[in-house]
Amino acid sequence: MREHLTHPVFEVIAEVAHELDLNVFVIGGFVRDLLLKRPSKDIDIVVEGSGPLLAKAIAKKMGEETHVTIFKSFGTAMLKNNGVEVEVVGTRKESYRSESRKPRVSEGTIEDDQKRRDFTINAMAISLNK
Repeated sequence: MREHLTHPVFEVIAEVAHELDLNVFVIGGFVRDLLLKRPSKDIDIVVEGSGPLLAKAIAKKMGEETHVTIFKSFGTAMLKNNGVEVEVVGTRKESYRSESRKPRVSEGTIEDDQKRRDFTINAMAISLNK
């Protein structure tokens, strides 16, 4: 599948992930659209680690034309470069208490993150690691 990830941003993300020794995946709708051979500019990246940390490192490598916004309260980041948006989030797991519908969120693995996603299509992921 990785050979179909032709946008240059994926190469940069893979390089930064290697430099930082992080497991990184493209996930969800972009993977769906890739399988359906539909164009997509909205890319969701999940990292086993800090999404904002990875986003800042990607933006630095991509250069001045890349704008990064950090959403501290959610632990996510958004990169924008030449009409392409990349959302970067850390893997997490959710657990629920019987008295609340609000989940308790904590760091997790890629498997934990996939299990919490609402549809099977949203759980599809492609590793960007070498």
